[in-house]
Amino acid sequence: MAGQLKHLGKPSRIPAAPDPATLDRVANPHADTRYVARFTAPEFTVLCPITGQPDFALFIIDYAPRKWLLESKSLKLYLASFRNHGRFHEECAVGIGKALNMLLAPYWLRIAGFWYPRGGMPIDVFWQTGKPPAGVFVPELGVPTYRGR
Repeated sequence: MAGQLKHLGKPSRIPAAPDPATLDRVANPHADTRYVARFTAPEFTVLCPITGQPDFALFIIDYAPRKWLLESKSLKLYLASFRNHGRFHEECAVGIGKALNMLLAPYWLRIAGFWYPRGGMPIDVFWQTGKPPAGVFVPELGVPTYRGR
């Protein structure tokens, strides 16, 4: 993984399918320090596996890294690869969280998927690996419950 980056510094295309193997990690230069890193993806898109209509979400990914950091370009490409595939909301959020947890083996990870409504009802999905490490600052998600986001 580290030293064999697939995307950073290279021309890259969006993968044809969501494959966790497209994610890259880099060594954490502050592995001796506990902290939280956040990625916010405000334009996640996937297709409903039943109707084929697009579903849109805001994803917030927080993690407390150990040895590895998530390389952002590979994450952007990985998330974009969902846009032409049919998946349920829960499958996306939990599956992405598990893929990142497997890749990074962080102290802690959480993913929050805030889905925009179709049919009048948003479906928000949250997954985490356990409690965050003691003493780290974990910001609030900052997304209110649905009231016409």
